[in-house]
Amino acid sequence: MTIEPALATSWQPIGDGAGWRFTLREGVTFHDGSAFTAEDVLFSYERASSEASDTSSWFAPVSELRVIDDYTVEILTTAPNPIFPDSIANWMIMDSGWAAANDATRPDKEAGNHATLNTNGTGAFRVTAREPGLRTVLEPFDGWWDTPEHNITRAEFTPIQNPATAVAALLSGDIDMINPVPIQDAARLAGQDGVQVIQGIEARVIMLGFPHAAEALKYSASDEPGNPFADPRVRRAVAQAVNVPAILQTIMRGNAEPASQLVSPAMRGFSAGLADRPAYDPDAARALLAEAGYPDGFSFGLKCPNDRYLNDEAVCQAVTAMLAQVGLDAQLEAMPVRGYWDRLRAEDFDMYLLGWSPGTFDAEHPIRFLAATPNPEARLGSWNFGGYSNARVDELLPMIQSEIDDAKRQAMLDEVTGILQAETAYVPLYVQPLVWGARDTVSLTQRPDNFFILRWVTMN
Repeated sequence: MTIEPALATSWQPIGDGAGWRFTLREGVTFHDGSAFTAEDVLFSYERASSEASDTSSWFAPVSELRVIDDYTVEILTTAPNPIFPDSIANWMIMDSGWAAANDATRPDKEAGNHATLNTNGTGAFRVTAREPGLRTVLEPFDGWWDTPEHNITRAEFTPIQNPATAVAALLSGDIDMINPVPIQDAARLAGQDGVQVIQGIEARVIMLGFPHAAEALKYSASDEPGNPFADPRVRRAVAQAVNVPAILQTIMRGNAEPASQLVSPAMRGFSAGLADRPAYDPDAARALLAEAGYPDGFSFGLKCPNDRYLNDEAVCQAVTAMLAQVGLDAQLEAMPVRGYWDRLRAEDFDMYLLGWSPGTFDAEHPIRFLAATPNPEARLGSWNFGGYSNARVDELLPMIQSEIDDAKRQAMLDEVTGILQAETAYVPLYVQPLVWGARDTVSLTQRPDNFFILRWVTMN
């Protein structure tokens, strides 16, 4: 999981921490034959950093992108930023001419545009068919700039909604790989001839989020005004009412690890001295609710995806039952992820389930996306759906981004983690496991960010 040269062949800091200079790879073409140049990098920056983009927070530290020549760009930052190249490792570059010709110069999450169903990239594979919910077909791009390591001639990705159907299709040989393998089937599948189960721990932390900035609950059965979740005692009560060890044992079958922070212990910047999560203690949860003025609890709505994370709906059902034991009546609505983010962005929730995998494998990443006060102009807090805000966290974030002394940086990360825990900004539950299944004729690499890289696959 270290970054490597791709469309940029090298990168160096410039000036006194003023930013980074990137040297671009020459001779690269997009799938339609257009040449890749610095103008495409500039366009892709403007698109990805726009208010309409989900990736705008990636570029929060950026003040300007300069084109030096066709194969050199400088990205200037508002302060020294030693981890900036890591933060854009998953930034995909689009063809500026293709986007302009197809009226796709900005993302359109509501209505969609040409780029919703079509691509024109520089990668090892090109999309030859795209039918959302049915299939996506990819074929090798003969003009790819690198030397292929795979032997794939055609790949078809097919959503299979029923996990049992997916397992049966793998066992019968109708498909070559499934992700994920249902936890309850992992041991049985591993014992079958002709298949393999690849297991690991993902970088993704699964957590509960709250409507910090809401004036009132949207799904309460009572007419009482106000937002109980604005009180940190109520949020702490939620943390102590959820029996995470039971979820890990019964739903995850011992394949996941409890989480205490927005990143797992394997990530850079994890606060080792704050590794303990709130103990499961229903009595303490009831006492906190009574202290906050809710001795009889209250009702609210819990939003959850049912096809985004491993066993996500089952986890939310278990959380609902556990919260009921302390008087918190959660009305669960589980839905496909295709419409889930729209509901969260519309602030249509009282509590929600979220998973976060830091693209930089650094604790700064979720602070920027999840804990910074939402500020579209500064491109901060773009996934902070509940509007959590803490002035000290906002003050520390740019200092964390620019600090090159590891000890000083870690001390600031520890302070932020302590604030988030003290205020129960989120309730981290567990680190999601990785469980993939494949025919034994397939050789692949399982990345801890759950990216399946087709160019690393060979069929034996």
